[in-house]
Amino acid sequence: MTILLKTEKLCKTFRTGRLDTPVLFDIDFQIARGEFVAIMGPSGCGKSTLMHIMGLMLSASSGRVRFDGHDVTCLPPAARARLRRDRIGFVFQRLNLLPTVSAYQNLALAQRVRRRVLDGEISDILAAVDMTDKANCKPGQLSIGQQQRLAVARAVIHQPAVVFADEPTGNLDSANARRILELLADVHQRFNITIIMVTHSLSAAQTADKEID
Repeated sequence: MTILLKTEKLCKTFRTGRLDTPVLFDIDFQIARGEFVAIMGPSGCGKSTLMHIMGLMLSASSGRVRFDGHDVTCLPPAARARLRRDRIGFVFQRLNLLPTVSAYQNLALAQRVRRRVLDGEISDILAAVDMTDKANCKPGQLSIGQQQRLAVARAVIHQPAVVFADEPTGNLDSANARRILELLADVHQRFNITIIMVTHSLSAAQTADKEID
């Protein structure tokens, strides 16, 4: 079993003026390559903060993060950005799709940032998330469930080592929530991508191979 992500005594405190607000305390766990893991907990308990630290979008106050055996805690900003771009995918709670361009262009622009513009890959991933017929639609012309599928496609198109999904079913009805969970399970199996899903939903967490509370 190869460990992909490991945290060691991870702590995070936010400072507002003179007020310190501790959020994470001595978090120790590890995630193997190829696992589908759900991080569970009520809203406001620090799940998303933990995800952002592991995904190198936020720095810890203390402790360490190891990615694929390397200590990435103190990487300089440019190196962190490269690692995020090349080896990490995100499905954000607010999706963060580009509203003025089509579904296809959302994916093409994401690939262009990585200096990869491969039409075949984009068509294949749209087919994989059942969005081929919506390729020319802008996000505002899509349902919430379709937008979520597009966000998953954008996260996995470059076949990253890990995808972080922040409350991917939080804004969906039960039918669309089930479809998104099935989609995450499918891309996990199809591409052997490690998935770390933050959720407060017990039914969503049960989709994963392992739960961390």
